[in-house]
Amino acid sequence: MKANIHPEYVTTEVTCSCGNTFTTRSTAKGGAIHAETCSACHPFYTGKQRVLDTAGRVAKFQQKYAKVQAKKAK
Repeated sequence: MKANIHPEYVTTEVTCSCGNTFTTRSTAKGGAIHAETCSACHPFYTGKQRVLDTAGRVAKFQQKYAKVQAKKAK
C-alpha cells in the first residue's frame, strides 16, 4: 500500500434519533455519525410497524402531480 493516501480510520460514536448509541470505526470526520434509524428502533428488527416518512416525500410527490394535472386540465 502507498503511504499517506488512505483516510484516517478512527473510533466513531453513532447516535440514533431514538437515543440509542454505539461505537464503531469509520473514516467519517469528527468521530460522530447521526442516524435516523438503528437496529433498536427499525421496524424490521423490532417487529413493530412504524411510519417512516422523511421530509414528507409523499406530500411532495402529490403536490408535484397536482401541478401536472392542473396543466393538463387547461
